[in-house]
Amino acid sequence: MSRPPDLVGDIVDGIDALVLFSPSGAYYERATDLDDTDVVVVATENAVGADEFVELPLEFDDIRERIRFGVEGALSEGVVTDGDELGCAAPLFGDDIDTVTRTRADESKQSGVYDLFANSRSDPSVIRDVFEVVIELGQKGQKGKPVGALFVVGDAGKVMNKSRPLSYNPFEKSHVHVGDPIVNVMLKEFSRLDGAFVISDAGKIVSAYRYLEPGAEGTDIPKGLGTRHMAAGAITRDTNAVAIVLSESDGLVRAFKEGELVLELDPEEY
Repeated sequence: MSRPPDLVGDIVDGIDALVLFSPSGAYYERATDLDDTDVVVVATENAVGADEFVELPLEFDDIRERIRFGVEGALSEGVVTDGDELGCAAPLFGDDIDTVTRTRADESKQSGVYDLFANSRSDPSVIRDVFEVVIELGQKGQKGKPVGALFVVGDAGKVMNKSRPLSYNPFEKSHVHVGDPIVNVMLKEFSRLDGAFVISDAGKIVSAYRYLEPGAEGTDIPKGLGTRHMAAGAITRDTNAVAIVLSESDGLVRAFKEGELVLELDPEEY
């Protein structure tokens, strides 16, 4: 007769690496006693002194997103390789690890989200807050109708110097930040008008209605994308900002960094 440990053992049988999300020191020490299995720690800091470590720029409440982000980071950092079978152990109901699942490291499913969060100038939580606004806009639209939007995040001084106002800036001399629920309602309302939102590294909303004026020469974006995407690519090529675009035509969310498209996702599937 099978026992619970046998059934759990089937989940991690034959794995190439065990990925631990924010383990305690005692749990990590027990894991390193395993034979023929690499151990990778994914956490906001390497509190256990792990040899193989992937930094989690921010905690994800959704465990599925946390694991997906961690696996992508492990691939990006080269601590696991394409095709590796991974056992992932993470805390779900409390502070201690209580959940184990299995997945495969798959480079073909790399979204670019890890690099965007981990290696951008802006605070990762600011990028996350902007994504949440854009994704909700993509899901619900503006009064039920599809809407396009462009958010430029980080290096705000340089972005402002490479743009000009299209209208009165409702955020001038204000000190509001993205992520505040009331402010997010304002952003969704203003999104129906032309121009880009400019947001500082720390999340302060610097301006709305900005016309971006970087040179488009040398910016290579996929065919079929319009001027909003071209402006997003160009401004991130000429500054240290990242740009997040919601397309009015196909409803997809795209992110640009260093002049290149690094992430594309469907809000309805997020």
